[in-house]
Amino acid sequence: MCWCRRWQRWTRSRVARRARVDAELVRRGLARSREHAVELITAGRVLINGTVATKPATGVETSAALLVRDEPDEVQWASRGAHKLLGALEAFEPHGVSVDGKRCLDAGASTGGFTDVLLSKGAKEVVAADVGYGQLIWRLQNDDRVKVHDRTNVRALTPELIGGTVDMVVADLSFISLALVLPALAACCAPGADLLPMVKPQFEVGKDRLGSGGVVRDPVLRAETVREVAAAAAKLGLRTRGVVASPLPGPSGNVEYFLWLRKEATGSSVAQEYTERSDGVGAVEESLSVPGDTVSAASAVPSAYSAEEQARVAALIDRAVEEGPQ
Repeated sequence: MCWCRRWQRWTRSRVARRARVDAELVRRGLARSREHAVELITAGRVLINGTVATKPATGVETSAALLVRDEPDEVQWASRGAHKLLGALEAFEPHGVSVDGKRCLDAGASTGGFTDVLLSKGAKEVVAADVGYGQLIWRLQNDDRVKVHDRTNVRALTPELIGGTVDMVVADLSFISLALVLPALAACCAPGADLLPMVKPQFEVGKDRLGSGGVVRDPVLRAETVREVAAAAAKLGLRTRGVVASPLPGPSGNVEYFLWLRKEATGSSVAQEYTERSDGVGAVEESLSVPGDTVSAASAVPSAYSAEEQARVAALIDRAVEEGPQ
């Protein structure tokens, strides 16, 4: 056999014995998922033969010594996303948001970071819906309080599909505008329900306005996208009560925002009407109440998203963008 063929065989066998460190962590059971593996590596907790791993794509021998350093004082959430919702709840709970005893919907549940937080806050039941399959970590799949709806398009959710209405909705969705999914989420809510959807400007602005690396860097543009989502929510009878930037950035460093919306009793039928009409008309003019600032209701009749309400919501959003990461 010539030396070149021997070299090719040796090279192929060597490549076969190497893998990405994030994939190898999952294969060995040291990480729950690739996402979890990336979190561990980013936190500097993974050692390869005694050296700290810095990149998820680093190639390692399948026989290499891998060590994940323990952090005994850290709560082991299902995913990094848990810290995003924890930050939003910390901001909104003093002003009236409560999870305790409620039936909740986690739209875009993925591995279950938000579901994990809701259960820790006393949720009676969590409907975990995701278009994927088998992503929810095993611990949550086997929790009697969690109702798993895999392979489910969030836009197709109905109260009948999930066994009735819910008292709270949280949403962490990618590659789709929230304006397209809010009608279904609102239709699944009981009157008085709170919604905490995460607005991701990188999926709202359109490809032509994305910056390099898929990042929305202009704070004015970020504020504009949040205002557009709030306006879409108002057409469904969902009242904006607060806005806060996520404490953790999204992919590539994108700044993301939580809207706190509440479905008022006077708008309880609006969401269903919205899903049945092509023009989406049916907003209800009502009070806009935000932490530390309240506007009296004009009347509970169908109306446009009033200029006064737009100004109030815009002020909330501008403050959240200004105070959040830049």
